[in-house]
Amino acid sequence: MITIAICDDEQTERTNATNLVQNWAAERNHTIRINHFPSAEAFLFSYEEDPAYDILLLDIQMQAMDGVTLARQVRAGNKEVQIIFITGYMEYIAEGYDVEALNYLLKPVTAAKLTAVLDRATERLARNEKALFIQQSGENIRVPLYEIRYLEVMHNHVTIHAAAGAEYKIKKTLAVIEEELDQNFFRAGRSFIVNLRYVRRSTKTEIHLADGVTVPLSRGLYTALNQAIIERT
Repeated sequence: MITIAICDDEQTERTNATNLVQNWAAERNHTIRINHFPSAEAFLFSYEEDPAYDILLLDIQMQAMDGVTLARQVRAGNKEVQIIFITGYMEYIAEGYDVEALNYLLKPVTAAKLTAVLDRATERLARNEKALFIQQSGENIRVPLYEIRYLEVMHNHVTIHAAAGAEYKIKKTLAVIEEELDQNFFRAGRSFIVNLRYVRRSTKTEIHLADGVTVPLSRGLYTALNQAIIERT
């Protein structure tokens, strides 16, 4: 089940988007649930009770609260939901980059463009389901792969550096853990694996992550790192 919210203050636009989404779901054999909202405020009121959304189709320019402000509030507590902005004006496209929107579509939205974006959204959702399951202090912990910034060998343990500064130490080899990761991870040397999602820049000897952490890059891996980044974009 894929749960989708369509938030637009124009009834005709909500209807058009709904028809396109339903056609896409039928073609892809997806089971979906669609909820419609005429304003950002109406969505947030409902979201407090039912936050289980996978995809948000948000008009940027709405009365009172705009779609970008709405997306910032949602993104603050939800890193997995796929946000797609819909706008009638090119100048609004640059406003929402800080909420990691999947894409921006210009009105009128066509079936071809929306289909391509929804396909990407479902691919991302599938990737986000992957996780490491570790035991720590007598409990099982699920660590989604997308939350892992990098892994580091320290003495006889591997430390998983996750989002918000969370760290998990497990007694496994880096090679064993590497088999449980996906194509977004790159082996930077004997002691480090980095999540390419978090790489912001690199030199021939260092990888700089988005949170300011610097990870050493083994000699001769600079070209391979750049190729890995290119292949995942």
